[in-house]
Amino acid sequence: MGKDNSNLSKGLLIGFLTGSIVGAAVALLYAPKSGKELRADIKGKSEELADEAEKFFETSKIRANQVINEGKKKAELLIADAKKKAEELIDDTEKILKDARSKASDMLETGKETLASETGKVKTAVKAGVEAYKEAKN
Repeated sequence: MGKDNSNLSKGLLIGFLTGSIVGAAVALLYAPKSGKELRADIKGKSEELADEAEKFFETSKIRANQVINEGKKKAELLIADAKKKAEELIDDTEKILKDARSKASDMLETGKETLASETGKVKTAVKAGVEAYKEAKN
């Protein structure tokens, strides 16, 4: 909507300036004045129009700088927000990785203990089987 207002303002100002020029030229050409007076009037009107155009461009320049500054501020805010979210994501990822490593370590330790226990049971069973075989053989 701001862009529409800006375009409308430009159009109105350009239309005003164009209408002023055409109106002034027509008025000067049809006015019953001497050549000297007519040239003085044309010079005066052209200076007025030049002043108006200079004011318009100055106003446009100020507004353009305002828009640029607003854009920079918004971009800085977006960048800061993106950095914050990226840092939060990195922190969350590190927590998840730490938890996964801890769980994997716990599972490995449990697996080692279970393997050692089962290995002991198998050795005991093998020894018992060997002794039973020797007794049965004797």
